[in-house]
Amino acid sequence: MDILVFILIAAGMFAVMEFVAWFAHKFIMHGFLWTLHRDHHRKEPGFFEKNDAFFLIFASPAIIAFYVGAAYSQPWLIAVAVGITLYGTAYFLVHDVFIHQRFKWFRKVDNEYFRAVRRAHYAHHSHLDKEDGESFGMLIAPRRFFTTARRSGAKH
Repeated sequence: MDILVFILIAAGMFAVMEFVAWFAHKFIMHGFLWTLHRDHHRKEPGFFEKNDAFFLIFASPAIIAFYVGAAYSQPWLIAVAVGITLYGTAYFLVHDVFIHQRFKWFRKVDNEYFRAVRRAHYAHHSHLDKEDGESFGMLIAPRRFFTTARRSGAKH
């Protein structure tokens, strides 16, 4: 497989994952698996949350794609797995590290994009129950949060 095709498949899968994450967050995490996600909206003591189980749930397709792609010489499946894995890494860095500060990295990152993403996520967390949520995506925030972020400058 041509390296450019591999990169295009991986990049395409990365982009698709934002919509998969939005759908899963809105209809699965705020739906029938709310019991796992609830403690992310209503903080309980301790470092780990039941919500962390989604890391394994969402990593499973990538693990399977890596395995099957390698076992059956299907480089396109490995490219799919790479795209999913890169999105998972971005999600972890933006959500767990930057927004929720579960690790004390990137504390001084401040630009319009990151302010908008943070504001959108905080708007999402303003709803403590599974109903009436908003801003279910992670890397793409609604335009109104960019407008507010642009006006606020470095203020949060």
